[in-house]
Amino acid sequence: MAVHQSDVLIIGSGPAGLTAAVYSARANLNVIVLEGIQPGGQLTTTTEVENFPGFSNGIMGPALMDEMRQQAERFGARLMVRHVDKVELTEQPLRIYADDDVFETRSLIIASGASARLLGLETEKTLMGYGVSTCATCDGAFFRGKAVAVVGGGDSAMEEATFLTKFASKVYVIHRRDTLRASKIMQDKAFANDKIEFVWDSSPEEVLGDREQTGVTGVRVANLKTGEKKDIAVDGVFIAIGHIPNTSIFKGQVEMDEAGYILTRDGTRTNLPGVFAAGDVQDNRYRQAITAAGSGCMAAIDAERHLEGIADVHSE
Repeated sequence: MAVHQSDVLIIGSGPAGLTAAVYSARANLNVIVLEGIQPGGQLTTTTEVENFPGFSNGIMGPALMDEMRQQAERFGARLMVRHVDKVELTEQPLRIYADDDVFETRSLIIASGASARLLGLETEKTLMGYGVSTCATCDGAFFRGKAVAVVGGGDSAMEEATFLTKFASKVYVIHRRDTLRASKIMQDKAFANDKIEFVWDSSPEEVLGDREQTGVTGVRVANLKTGEKKDIAVDGVFIAIGHIPNTSIFKGQVEMDEAGYILTRDGTRTNLPGVFAAGDVQDNRYRQAITAAGSGCMAAIDAERHLEGIADVHSE
């Protein structure tokens, strides 16, 4: 079992983790990034990204993450493909166990992200990024003048559906019940929008289309009361049934809200000294690449100042 030591250990390699790595490494700190089982995070499952500043013609999601990765490595960050199994964060040095290695670090930035809840359909996976999306803010502009479907009945689904009416000609909301779970104000806004049509008591059975040739062409739904099936012609399907923060490994040590998002205060600090959180793992509101990158920057600066504070105490 190998033991690795660092000034800053970063768990996660999406925009938050890699931005934190760039800032920490440029501060001349010894930085290790544990990339996890999906290096690059959720953006590696998208196609074109048009709303990340600095790319006037857009950039493919995997290419953007590769650029961030190379930038972090250029400043000396060490990136390692490891899956974290256990953490011990209540005393120094902080210990992280990943695969067969132990990582001892003076500070930790948790940037393990969140995963969108999916329906579990094979065609949903196949067409992800080719008409299937989990983020209307990210991808809505690609569907200008087209028909789309939103799956879900909570606030997130109503927010996505209402936002999509800025671009789409028609928005079908597919919900498995005959009433919404969304707050009344969000329901009223959706019901008042003549571009939105509700498909009640229904659940998607298959996303229709071809990944290489056409992308999404429709969605097949089944009525849960009658069993009747029908195909709805759409060019995009947005899954809006919630997100799951990737925080289970930290439960019992790092404070979280009831949904599992890490609670931060005074910037990106958690309840534990030397432990910081950035990106979707602590953000259940914005969930954008640029906001994740910004909080990664904040976490790196907070970690650097924490380490400087320790050094000042030891020098007195």
